[in-house]
Amino acid sequence: MSDSLAPFLEATVRTATPLALAALGEAISERAGVINVGLEGVIIAGCFGAVLGASTGSVSAGVAGGVAAGMLVSLVFAAFVAWLRTDQIITGTALTLGALGLTGTLYRAVFGTTGAALTIPTMRPLAIPGLSRIPVVGEALFQQAPVTYALYALVAGVWWFLYRTHAGLAVRAVGEHSDAAEAAGIRPARVQGLAVLAAGALGGLAGASLVLAQVGTFTEGMSAGRGFIAIAIVALGRWRPVGVALAALLFGAATALQFLFQSTGSQLPYQLFLAFPYVLTLVVLAAGTSRARAPAALGRRELRVF
Repeated sequence: MSDSLAPFLEATVRTATPLALAALGEAISERAGVINVGLEGVIIAGCFGAVLGASTGSVSAGVAGGVAAGMLVSLVFAAFVAWLRTDQIITGTALTLGALGLTGTLYRAVFGTTGAALTIPTMRPLAIPGLSRIPVVGEALFQQAPVTYALYALVAGVWWFLYRTHAGLAVRAVGEHSDAAEAAGIRPARVQGLAVLAAGALGGLAGASLVLAQVGTFTEGMSAGRGFIAIAIVALGRWRPVGVALAALLFGAATALQFLFQSTGSQLPYQLFLAFPYVLTLVVLAAGTSRARAPAALGRRELRVF
């Protein structure tokens, strides 16, 4: 078991990275009072955008493609809930279903039926000299793909933004009481729209991370419920960046359990461990967040025309 601990921790951080990226973005959006159930659609769009960008031969283009695709899908979401004042839950659900179908169709149209065998450049793990040699946790934390190191900076950056800047204060004010924020000179719709776009950028980056740092290709439905899990992570993390990152590690560990038990020769079906993150999501949503206090204006139709 001791020989399996380091690979388990490495797999935990690796699998938690796209979840944490998506959840960080969703935390910003929900802090502004907008719950984007379409996050699953944002991630799968980011996956497709990453493959499309990386097909040019550049990993950077893949990352840019993923971020752009996530923001494009989020722009559609913001437009519907802002200008048409549609229900956030229904709009997000429709967005997810549409993105799942559209990306599959576009992928076959662009890459053909043999697209699954497409070879694209990927991110290789980058060991940080010295730090990666720290016993037990060094390899897990400091021998990862560059996008994981970007995640470390983003956790600190989002915390600083929300709690140390006027713009972050405006986001939190709109999410708690949009009328009072508007009376103070803040435009709630504009703040919420920008928060949704920021969430789209991070959701798209999560999709790019999934493609470029883990799978190396695109398959239909490869987001595999990560958007919904990320929403649960936000609640478990109490809408706070550090809490969200720690909660993502918990779900990453749940996903990595299958690798640990396979390495120890367990005879239990691996499908049981594949289902564990989703069971954990249900448990968290049913009981783990019962005492959590969500932003007061979360989910309310208070977006107004820009």
